[in-house]
Amino acid sequence: MATPINPLSDDFAVAPQLTPEDMSAVAKAGYKSVIINRPDYEGGSDQPSSSAVIEAARAAGLKVEYQPVVSGAITPQDVERFGQLLNELPTPILAYCRSGGRCTTLYRAVKGG
Repeated sequence: MATPINPLSDDFAVAPQLTPEDMSAVAKAGYKSVIINRPDYEGGSDQPSSSAVIEAARAAGLKVEYQPVVSGAITPQDVERFGQLLNELPTPILAYCRSGGRCTTLYRAVKGG
């Protein structure tokens, strides 16, 4: 996996757009769960669909949740749901969006930092 991973804590990291082909490497890197925060086709038709990533993640033994969040328009409900996922999913968790920025913002909103 050539995509850079940015750890924010011992049990949480963010990444830019991942693909179905990345999911086995995510699992091999020790992650147990993936949160997809990028809405489908936000980047156009070349962006991998969440359903394709979910299928590959599950095949790699990962838990996966699709929580699309619009860039620049994060709501209190988005933060609340993200917090629930952080509490429910097996760790370590890897979340991704276009650049990792939305995931970082959500994480900091939940953790107070």
